[in-house]
Amino acid sequence: MGSMILVTNDDFSVDEVLRKIRNKRTGAIVSFVGVVREDDSGRKIKMLEMETYKGMAEKELSDLKDKAMEKYDLEEVTIIHRIGSLSPGDNIVLIAVASGHRKEAFAGAEFLIDELKKVVPLWKKEILEDGEVWVEGGH
Repeated sequence: MGSMILVTNDDFSVDEVLRKIRNKRTGAIVSFVGVVREDDSGRKIKMLEMETYKGMAEKELSDLKDKAMEKYDLEEVTIIHRIGSLSPGDNIVLIAVASGHRKEAFAGAEFLIDELKKVVPLWKKEILEDGEVWVEGGH
């Protein structure tokens, strides 16, 4: 199955994604999973609301995938980002990269999460015990 870009309300299986991006040329797989935390700078988070323009987000993610594959000689890239209502402990984002070598895999994964935070149109609202706050940059 290989590379995939997905913006979804549904949870994902990290194990399933890692199985799908592995092939006989793979020497390294690096994954990053972002998770909703319960506490952010001393504020208790009850829930997170993630919003986006799905078509725009998927296009930006696809462009990032293409850039990373070329720049870091990656074989496969999967990026899944969840939207909707999320609770502490829920998965938010998965970036998984497969490469022939670990150095490229690590560099590609780091590039993808850093760039995702800069260019993908995502908005995050934290529902706190004592109110709500929109978080700049969506992450």
